[in-house]
Amino acid sequence: MSASPSSTSKQKRSRGPMTVVPVPKSAKPPGELLTAEEKKANHIASEQKRRQAIREGFDRLTEVVPGLTKSQGRSETIVLQKTLAYLKSELAENQRLVEQISSLGCEVPPLLRVVVNNDYVPPDYDDEDEYYEDSL
Repeated sequence: MSASPSSTSKQKRSRGPMTVVPVPKSAKPPGELLTAEEKKANHIASEQKRRQAIREGFDRLTEVVPGLTKSQGRSETIVLQKTLAYLKSELAENQRLVEQISSLGCEVPPLLRVVVNNDYVPPDYDDEDEYYEDSL
Protein backbone atom coordinates (compact mmCIF):
# COMPACT_ATOMS: atom_id res chain seq x y z
CA MET A 1 0.00 0.00 0.00
CA SER A 2 1.33 3.44 -0.90
CA ALA A 3 0.69 6.45 1.26
CA SER A 4 -1.51 9.14 -0.20
CA PRO A 5 0.17 12.50 -0.97
CA SER A 6 -1.97 14.28 1.56
CA SER A 7 -0.93 12.01 4.42
CA THR A 8 2.79 12.36 3.72
CA SER A 9 2.90 16.12 3.17
CA LYS A 10 3.08 18.47 6.08
CA GLN A 11 -0.20 19.90 7.23
CA LYS A 12 -0.44 23.66 6.69
CA ARG A 13 -1.32 25.58 9.78
CA SER A 14 -4.43 27.64 9.54
CA ARG A 15 -3.75 31.39 9.49
CA GLY A 16 -7.23 32.07 10.82
CA PRO A 17 -7.74 33.68 14.20
CA MET A 18 -6.95 31.35 17.04
CA THR A 19 -9.04 31.77 20.13
CA VAL A 20 -6.66 31.70 23.05
CA VAL A 21 -7.89 33.16 26.27
CA PRO A 22 -5.16 34.37 28.62
CA VAL A 23 -5.55 33.54 32.26
CA PRO A 24 -6.62 36.65 34.18
CA LYS A 25 -4.58 37.47 37.29
CA SER A 26 -7.69 37.45 39.45
CA ALA A 27 -8.50 33.83 38.49
CA LYS A 28 -5.83 32.44 40.82
CA PRO A 29 -5.03 33.20 44.42
CA PRO A 30 -1.90 35.34 44.98
CA GLY A 31 1.32 33.37 44.96
CA GLU A 32 -0.03 30.43 42.96
CA LEU A 33 2.08 29.77 39.87
CA LEU A 34 0.67 29.31 36.38
CA THR A 35 0.67 25.88 34.85
CA ALA A 36 2.67 25.23 31.69
CA GLU A 37 -0.54 25.32 29.65
CA GLU A 38 -1.55 28.66 31.15
CA LYS A 39 1.90 30.11 30.49
CA LYS A 40 1.72 28.91 26.89
CA ALA A 41 -1.78 30.38 26.45
CA ASN A 42 -0.60 33.72 27.86
CA HIS A 43 2.45 33.70 25.59
CA ILE A 44 0.38 32.88 22.51
CA ALA A 45 -2.15 35.60 23.35
CA SER A 46 0.55 38.25 23.86
CA GLU A 47 2.29 37.23 20.62
CA GLN A 48 -1.01 37.47 18.72
CA LYS A 49 -1.59 40.93 20.22
CA ARG A 50 1.92 42.03 19.15
CA ARG A 51 1.44 40.75 15.59
CA GLN A 52 -1.98 42.41 15.35
CA ALA A 53 -0.46 45.74 16.42
CA ILE A 54 2.20 45.40 13.71
CA ARG A 55 -0.46 44.58 11.08
CA GLU A 56 -2.52 47.60 12.15
CA GLY A 57 0.55 49.83 11.95
CA PHE A 58 1.27 48.73 8.38
CA ASP A 59 -2.42 49.18 7.51
CA ARG A 60 -2.27 52.77 8.82
CA LEU A 61 0.83 53.42 6.71
CA THR A 62 -0.98 52.21 3.58
CA GLU A 63 -3.76 54.69 4.34
CA VAL A 64 -1.38 57.64 4.88
CA VAL A 65 1.42 57.18 2.34
CA PRO A 66 0.46 58.21 -1.20
CA GLY A 67 1.01 55.51 -3.80
CA LEU A 68 0.33 52.59 -1.48
CA THR A 69 -2.72 50.45 -1.98
CA LYS A 70 -4.34 47.92 0.32
CA SER A 71 -3.06 45.07 -1.86
CA GLN A 72 0.51 46.29 -1.32
CA GLY A 73 -0.18 46.62 2.38
CA ARG A 74 0.66 42.99 2.98
CA SER A 75 4.21 43.40 1.70
CA GLU A 76 6.06 44.99 4.58
CA THR A 77 9.10 45.59 2.39
CA ILE A 78 7.15 47.62 -0.18
CA VAL A 79 5.34 49.56 2.55
CA LEU A 80 8.61 50.47 4.27
CA GLN A 81 10.38 51.38 1.01
CA LYS A 82 7.55 53.62 -0.18
CA THR A 83 7.16 55.17 3.27
CA LEU A 84 10.87 56.01 3.33
CA ALA A 85 10.70 57.54 -0.15
CA TYR A 86 7.64 59.58 0.85
CA LEU A 87 9.27 60.85 4.05
CA LYS A 88 12.43 61.83 2.16
CA SER A 89 10.37 63.78 -0.38
CA GLU A 90 8.42 65.52 2.40
CA LEU A 91 11.64 66.45 4.21
CA ALA A 92 13.12 67.84 0.99
CA GLU A 93 9.98 69.90 0.35
CA ASN A 94 10.03 71.18 3.93
CA GLN A 95 13.70 72.15 3.57
CA ARG A 96 12.92 73.97 0.32
CA LEU A 97 10.12 75.93 1.99
CA VAL A 98 12.28 76.80 5.01
CA GLU A 99 14.99 78.11 2.68
CA GLN A 100 12.40 80.11 0.72
CA ILE A 101 11.04 81.67 3.92
CA SER A 102 14.57 82.47 5.11
CA SER A 103 15.49 84.04 1.76
CA LEU A 104 12.52 86.40 2.15
CA GLY A 105 14.02 87.61 5.41
CA CYS A 106 11.45 86.00 7.65
CA GLU A 107 12.24 84.03 10.78
CA VAL A 108 11.43 80.35 10.59
CA PRO A 109 9.96 79.02 13.85
CA PRO A 110 12.03 76.16 15.29
CA LEU A 111 9.06 73.82 15.14
CA LEU A 112 8.96 74.16 11.35
CA ARG A 113 12.61 73.24 10.95
CA VAL A 114 13.62 69.63 10.75
CA VAL A 115 16.80 67.69 11.10
CA VAL A 116 18.32 67.39 7.65
CA ASN A 117 21.74 65.77 7.51
CA ASN A 118 22.12 66.60 11.22
CA ASP A 119 22.48 70.31 10.35
CA TYR A 120 19.79 71.55 12.71
CA VAL A 121 18.23 70.11 15.83
CA PRO A 122 15.12 72.00 16.92
CA PRO A 123 14.74 72.91 20.60
CA ASP A 124 12.63 70.62 22.70
CA TYR A 125 9.24 72.30 23.05
CA ASP A 126 6.57 70.34 24.85
CA ASP A 127 3.89 72.69 23.66
CA GLU A 128 3.80 74.50 20.32
CA ASP A 129 2.03 77.48 21.89
CA GLU A 130 5.02 78.02 24.18
CA TYR A 131 7.18 79.03 21.20
CA TYR A 132 4.60 81.38 19.80
CA GLU A 133 3.96 82.99 23.20
CA ASP A 134 7.70 83.51 23.69
CA SER A 135 8.04 85.18 20.31
CA LEU A 136 5.24 87.71 20.85
